[in-house]
Amino acid sequence: MRPWQRALSWFVSSYPLLGGIAAGIKLVADAELARAHGIAIAAVNAEAAEIYINPLRRFDDEEWRFVLAHEMLHAALRHGDRCGTRDPYLFNIACDYVINGWLNEMRIGTMPEGLLHDPELTGLSSEEVYDRIAGDLRRMRRLATLRGKGVGDILGGPLGSPRDYVDLDEFYRRGLAQGLDLHQRQERGFLPGGLVEEIRALSHPPLPWDAQLARWFDEFVPSPQPVRSYARPSRRQSSTPDIPRAGRYFPPEEIARCTFGVVLDTSGSMSRTLLGKALGAIASYAEARDVPAARVVFCDAAPHDAGYLPVTEIAERVRVHGRGGTVLQPGIDLLHRADGFPASAPVLVITDGWCDVLRVRREHAYLIPQGARLPFTARGPVFRVS
Repeated sequence: MRPWQRALSWFVSSYPLLGGIAAGIKLVADAELARAHGIAIAAVNAEAAEIYINPLRRFDDEEWRFVLAHEMLHAALRHGDRCGTRDPYLFNIACDYVINGWLNEMRIGTMPEGLLHDPELTGLSSEEVYDRIAGDLRRMRRLATLRGKGVGDILGGPLGSPRDYVDLDEFYRRGLAQGLDLHQRQERGFLPGGLVEEIRALSHPPLPWDAQLARWFDEFVPSPQPVRSYARPSRRQSSTPDIPRAGRYFPPEEIARCTFGVVLDTSGSMSRTLLGKALGAIASYAEARDVPAARVVFCDAAPHDAGYLPVTEIAERVRVHGRGGTVLQPGIDLLHRADGFPASAPVLVITDGWCDVLRVRREHAYLIPQGARLPFTARGPVFRVS
């Protein structure tokens, strides 16, 4: 067996915390592949459950254990997905500092020379380390991950041929949770508190996009408050027909206050599945909150103002206009200047990410497909439609 194969087998047989992850990881030791993709030591792709290593690097078994544990924690803690709107390379650097600190505390293998480690960052999360290092971009760009200088070792896609994948969230979550339980029951050694907290957090997966969207509606889209008035009496109860009772109704100014805007990307690259899911969710949540109508703007090469539409018609009878290029800023500006559109009303932007840079001067959010990225740093929340 080669040194990296012995290191992987050691995790399966002797280190239960990462043994479940190691059992499902495939090592790809290909010098030509490593050279073609600039992999100095190692890189990982969580989706393919593959670790790519450079077999020309000469490390002993202890150093390979450190390298493989480093990449397995990248994959199992889903650092690629947690990046969000941050700079992917700098977030990779921040995660490297945290992981290397944990591995040194746990005394797993020997850290190869030149890897990132700073005792002053001990106890900080990846997000906290990112906030500290983001201020010195010029120096951070010269730091090296296991893949090399200026590039991250968390890959966005498999380097080999595609193959069938399992439910990755469930695989990594189950592997780490079971490994932690075995590690603690067998008293296999010290584990940093920050690592234990992150593994425990994986047992509570994040809310799906539609639940996050519902919370956003609860926070920023107010429900109209009914008013009772004797000017509009209600039907009297049969038990007390002689007692007049106040009627319940929504005044016009209250209805006008409770609305929101929708800027819809209708370019040729938009998926009809995304449109259906997004518009259906918007309509159902708005109807549940008694929002009578929403201001809808379709955008491709030019904006098309559909005006105020009942929320039930947004998903059912709206006909999408235009299938040209994608320029969304004119649609945003149209809502900013629109007469009768409240200044406090939020805006939902539905796009596939292939759009121009947007500047929205009010509360807003984005609905984009899972795996897509916006070409700018979003100031509002981004809901990824699965």
